Amino acid sequence: MLKKDKPNIPPYLLWEYDLKTFNYDKSYKIVIERVLERGTMEDWKEIVSYYKKEKIFETIEWSAQLDKRDKDFSKLFLNSDYFDVA
Repeated sequence: MLKKDKPNIPPYLLWEYDLKTFNYDKSYKIVIERVLERGTMEDWKEIVSYYKKEKIFETIEWSAQLDKRDKDFSKLFLNSDYFDVA
């Protein structure tokens, strides 16, 4: 299966960037932080599908933007069965 060019993330999550030139692969930490902070369940599914859980966990550990509550919830939720259900 081919990887999509970019994740299907709502533009309002990245409002201050020019999305015509935004590199979703190089700037993955920004995208992941925004979705974890402000995204919907569909946005979460999209980043798990596009970036995979390992990269999301790496970003959670690295992030100075996410507070402890967001980090703890994100780790708990990503480890839940939610994403394993069809």
